[in-house]
Amino acid sequence: PVSIKQFENKALQVLDLTSGVYTGGKLWKRLSLTVGGTVAISLGLLTSVYVATLHENDLWFSNIKEVEREISFRTECGLYYSYYKEMLQAASIQQGLHGLIYDNKTESLRTINILERMNVYQEVFLSILYRILPIQKYLEPVYFYIYTLFGLQALYVIALYVTSWLLSGTWLSGLLAAFWYITNRIDTTRVEFTIPLRENWALPFFAVQIAAITYLFRSHLQPLHEKLTLLAVFISTFLFSLTWQFNQFMMLMQALVLFILDCLDMLPTTKVTWLYIIQLTGILLVCVLQFFNSMILGSLLISFNVSVLLARTVQKNMKMGCLLNRLGKLFFHVLMVLCLTLLVNNFIKKILNLESDEHIFKFLKAKFGFGATRDFDANLYLCEEAFGLLPFNTFARLSDTLLFYAYLFVLLLMAIAAAVVAFQNLSGSANVQSTDKMEISTIVLKPGAAYNLMHTILFGCLALSTMRMKYLWTSHMCVFASFGLCSTEVWGFVLKSVRLYTPQRLCVIRYLVPIIILLYLSCKFCPGIVDELSELREFYDPDTVELMNWIKSNTPKKAVIAGSMQLLAGVKLCTGRILTNHPHYEDKSLRERTKQVYQVYAKRSPEDVYSILRSFGTNYVILEDSICYERRHSRGCRLRDLLDIANGHVMDGLGENEPDLKASLYPRFCEEIKKNLSSYSMYFTRAFQNKTFHVYKLAKHK
Repeated sequence: PVSIKQFENKALQVLDLTSGVYTGGKLWKRLSLTVGGTVAISLGLLTSVYVATLHENDLWFSNIKEVEREISFRTECGLYYSYYKEMLQAASIQQGLHGLIYDNKTESLRTINILERMNVYQEVFLSILYRILPIQKYLEPVYFYIYTLFGLQALYVIALYVTSWLLSGTWLSGLLAAFWYITNRIDTTRVEFTIPLRENWALPFFAVQIAAITYLFRSHLQPLHEKLTLLAVFISTFLFSLTWQFNQFMMLMQALVLFILDCLDMLPTTKVTWLYIIQLTGILLVCVLQFFNSMILGSLLISFNVSVLLARTVQKNMKMGCLLNRLGKLFFHVLMVLCLTLLVNNFIKKILNLESDEHIFKFLKAKFGFGATRDFDANLYLCEEAFGLLPFNTFARLSDTLLFYAYLFVLLLMAIAAAVVAFQNLSGSANVQSTDKMEISTIVLKPGAAYNLMHTILFGCLALSTMRMKYLWTSHMCVFASFGLCSTEVWGFVLKSVRLYTPQRLCVIRYLVPIIILLYLSCKFCPGIVDELSELREFYDPDTVELMNWIKSNTPKKAVIAGSMQLLAGVKLCTGRILTNHPHYEDKSLRERTKQVYQVYAKRSPEDVYSILRSFGTNYVILEDSICYERRHSRGCRLRDLLDIANGHVMDGLGENEPDLKASLYPRFCEEIKKNLSSYSMYFTRAFQNKTFHVYKLAKHK
């Protein structure tokens, strides 16, 4: 009996000790969660304040006039903001919505549905919110708008932070990701100078979606947690799709990520199926809200996701068999999906007679060397720096913060692990491999890490080929690199490879390396950030301000004005006049109209130009010296060169011309009109002129 009593006492002591360790571990986990969450929210808010301060300091936004504030929303940014302004100026919300659905000011002689053509539901929502909230006395509409977008930067940084934290298991990696995002601001965001741009609305929701997908791929999720995560993925996918016209292309890339990993058996098939369905549901819901927008209906995303789901029903045993058998089935599956995608997409486009996105495919065909083109729209994209290859100086800036080096290090290790896992999955050896091999491959590459690896590879390829898309990649670089440097799996792989692994060394290195990098970033870049925040500038564009004031004071409210796409967006915002064309280029008829309006910079007769402009109801045309005498682009890429090539005319200046191009019978219109010759003055009368702009009034009849 005595020995039994002693045994019971010992057992109780062990239970008490275990309970204490469990309780202590639980408390430590809660403390870590609280501290990490507080740091995430603090960094998000600090980022918002940082970009808001940069915007204020760069323009002295609080002190300039309203017209100057509106001019600061350059190109398409001004067009989008103009609809927010229209909604606020309307007598009621219903009248504002009616004005957008039956808009006759954005394109002359046409009534178009703005909610169908453009992604401006965010402007509608903000204008309604501003009306119903009791803030009109304390906050100007423009500040409510820009502060909302700067606030979304907080959400963006928090989402990046959380994704890195979920992947690595420590909030220290989230801290490093946020630091890298801020110190590489030039390459991770442009929100402070292109505020209303659609990507600034969309990318925060995209980051939230990636964080939710990363959490979804965790194993052993409770059913309730899984359902809530799927709901978070759906909401973020829907909001991302609603706020950016390029949503379908980004989600197509994401669908390809899921498809590749699912084929290699790296992701749970059931969860992948749910993500395909969520993508389809989200994009179709947006399609309904945009009055069945043709560009969405004819998107490759819908065709691809439908094809994948159909192909799965045909090939149910694709993931069984030996290596050669699996490879054969995989080849057939990929071929089936591609063929089905093309067939479904062509069928939809022929049935609905869709041509909204043909300019994108022409651009891609010319960009990747599948034949030269004289197509004006394709060349317009090809000649823009934003649609060119990613410049090499980008990597120099990213290397300066050590981000690029860390990214390549983690990418290399993860790619090796992915190759090993893929081979083992396809060969069916994953279940019979040794413990050491398991540690090298499967443990290193969890489903969430596999998803983020393939995501960064595909979006990296996109960014390398098209500079404008780099913001999708560089922000994820911060997440991926920081995760790798704080990951037990990555460092475990390295230490075991060189036979130096011990749990203590692993613990030290996964915390020491990111701390050293954080100290380096703080010492090197914090002084520069402080100097940047103290640097004050002021908005200065007197010629454009003078032009806008003249239009507002000297032209009828229903006057129709022609000019460049970029300038006319500002004309609409600042003056409310009717436009012939605008920068939202995702419509075939608008692209054709823009090319016709741009004949003012081509070698055409005054009679031809007058007839073209009058066919769009034009009363005034604005000519810009910066386009007529352009030097920003090289020969062959100047707007006047693109027009000459499209019209079959030889280009100006020294250099070669294609043999079938001919000399024009007429001089360049934008140059010749300034000479006040009678052949021009009978159609056009100069109404305004300054150092930058020339405005001509068109005669009412020939």
